[in-house]
Amino acid sequence: MNFTRPPVLVVGAGPAGLVVALTLLQNSVPVRIINKDLNPRIGQRGPGIKARSFELFNFPDVPEVNDLGKPVPVIRLYKPGTLECMAESLIAPHTEPTPAIPFQSAKMLGQQLLDVILRRHLDKFSCFVEMGTELRSVEQSDEGIMAVLARNGTLETFDTKWVVGADGAKVLASIWKLQTREDEVGEDGWQFVIFDTDLDLTKVAQSEEMIFEIIASFVPTEITVNIRIVNKLSEGRGFVVGDAAHVHSPIGGQGLNSAVQDALYTSSIWVGSLHWSKKDLPTTLFLRHNSERLPVISEMLEMTTTILNQSLEANHFAVPQRPILSMLGINCRFSNIVLDEFAIPGKPINAYGVLDEKDLEAGDRAPDAPNMLHAGRGESQVKTLFGLYRPWYHTVLVFAPSHGDATPILGALEAYDTSVVRSAVVLPSSASVTPVTSPADFVLVDQEGHAYSAYLMEAGQMKVFVIRLDGVVGAIVHGAEGVKKYFSKIFLDA
Repeated sequence: MNFTRPPVLVVGAGPAGLVVALTLLQNSVPVRIINKDLNPRIGQRGPGIKARSFELFNFPDVPEVNDLGKPVPVIRLYKPGTLECMAESLIAPHTEPTPAIPFQSAKMLGQQLLDVILRRHLDKFSCFVEMGTELRSVEQSDEGIMAVLARNGTLETFDTKWVVGADGAKVLASIWKLQTREDEVGEDGWQFVIFDTDLDLTKVAQSEEMIFEIIASFVPTEITVNIRIVNKLSEGRGFVVGDAAHVHSPIGGQGLNSAVQDALYTSSIWVGSLHWSKKDLPTTLFLRHNSERLPVISEMLEMTTTILNQSLEANHFAVPQRPILSMLGINCRFSNIVLDEFAIPGKPINAYGVLDEKDLEAGDRAPDAPNMLHAGRGESQVKTLFGLYRPWYHTVLVFAPSHGDATPILGALEAYDTSVVRSAVVLPSSASVTPVTSPADFVLVDQEGHAYSAYLMEAGQMKVFVIRLDGVVGAIVHGAEGVKKYFSKIFLDA
């Protein structure tokens, strides 16, 4: 096979496919991304962006998602056939940000605009979506993938190493058996949100006839809710993410958000395990993809289906306001990849849990902390812990009473390639801010105590946190030996 071509083929250019492509390009992994449609999709599907998704968009440096997001509107439920308001609520309540959770509230950003934002970031790498290009078939071997593509009636055989099916990649998804459940929502019981700058919404709200005319112009008389999930997210050199892997009720707004998490997680496997330019990765390593991500998606489907059933039984679709829907409590504590030398064994684990800021274990999301003071040599623009985390390297946080206490751990980190492992010493507020010479990439003083609070550090205590490329705490260990043990599971040559 000819592998002078991009080693990754991404099929589908919705948010999931675009995030996979972007994060791989940021890691110097060439990508080819195709989309069956001739033009970008028009329409605002999946507009609700959850708190955890804003964090994940922050890591690959896509701040426009948060900047352009709009506040969640008020939802009114009307008595059927009338303009009598039965209830009023928010899809998600507004919550003020905290030092550990800078993106607390959900916002609205239509998929059409989100796609534009992500495509513009791809443009910076001279990577452009090949519209009107369809995946017809895939054959894989131990050496790679042979994909047959179609464009303008012409077939092309494309040899690559890996393929990612995103959103509408039906050909790739058909490799695996889908477990499907379908529910039908009846003709009555619709609730609508109408946004249009060209409409006089005050006038529309006073006219039942106008409201029904607008609704009738674009809404079918019934809807079928598909609920399905593949029995595995990866097979050999093929992966599926987003809608190609799981489809579920729109209630709870987990769909697009789960797809983005799928995408960032999938791309992090490649770059987090070994630098591609040096050696190809064995397919056995990607068993982690199924073992860590599939339980999370399975619990998500169970939760959203429960909410759907409750709504059907109650014969109305009240907007659920549940902390679990923020997705901040999603974890992989159950994974045999993560390492926690402080965790209490035997505790029950809920992969799709509610965030508990008083309990931080390996497998949880890594908290943020602002107003960090740079105490290393040279200049640094990093002022928050989130400013450290990026999807192209592991971040090792060494919480130590003094810089001298961190020296043995920093020495052990010198064995790892600095392109995939970065280090930061985090000192307490009582530490001197005098610049120090350090082998660490960053020396930070937690001048306001936010980092020590969020990471549950006690005075005089020493801990090491390894933050994965997907913003998850991969390890919490005592020192150098724990770091070596954790990385031995990640790096093939560690």
